[in-house]
Amino acid sequence: MDKSQVYAKHLKARISPKKVAPVADLIREKPLQEAKVILAFDSTKAAEILLKLLKSAQANATNNAKLSDKNLFVSEVWVGAGTTYKRMRVGSRSRSAPIFKRTSNIYLGLSERK
Repeated sequence: MDKSQVYAKHLKARISPKKVAPVADLIREKPLQEAKVILAFDSTKAAEILLKLLKSAQANATNNAKLSDKNLFVSEVWVGAGTTYKRMRVGSRSRSAPIFKRTSNIYLGLSERK
């Protein structure tokens, strides 16, 4: 697969990559309208974030790259680990126990079908 024509990215999304990756697999290689329907009916937080990102990529495609909505499909979706926020809480015997708040870097690419 060659490079996508239009990208949108969400850096430091406040959700772990482990939760976003299965939802991203649902829309990979799907036409734009079908991907929007799949994400709209998924009730997870990851789907809500990906739907917003998909709409942003669609706007980039129509306004910046002058591509038609009818021929667009999700050519690339990848999720990586962002920065991890480290917090502490009181553990047993008044010791500190770490809390890791994981974030994701999500990239979404759209291309036009030939």
